[in-house]
This record gives sequence, structure tokens and C-alpha cells, in this order.
Amino acid sequence: MPNIKPISDLRNYTEVLKEATEGSPVFLTKNGRGEYVILNMAEYDRMKAMLALMSKLEEGERSAREEGFLSADEVEAELGL
Repeated sequence: MPNIKPISDLRNYTEVLKEATEGSPVFLTKNGRGEYVILNMAEYDRMKAMLALMSKLEEGERSAREEGFLSADEVEAELGL
């Protein structure tokens, strides 16, 4: 279940930060609407890495569509296998 708190709870920020554990972000609301997310550093780094990977995969997919795919034999020859 998501951990949702009003932004006013940041007055006692140490308690809020303790609740932001890996895999369990804290969502902060402002005027009753979702506004911010607090993540621990490991979770943030994992998300950044995932976004970078997804971006590279999308770049490869786009390149393959525009320039054509390589056959398995062409890949093996390119890798020297």
C-alpha cells in the first residue's frame, strides 16, 4: 500500500525520511493532490539506470527499423564468432 502523507508532515522530516525505504517511496500531497515523491538513493539510482537502459533499447529499436536488422550470421561475423 502506498505511503501517502501531507507535505505538512515534513515539519518532522526525520520521521518521514525513515519511512522512505528501498522499494517503498513516500508520496507527499500538497492541497490534497499528489505533488512530490521521496525515494531513498538506491531506488533513485536503480530508476536512473532503468531509464538509461530503456533509452538505449529504444535507440537500438529505432536504428534497426530505419537501417534494417542484422541476421544472426551477420552478428556472429561482426563479433568474430
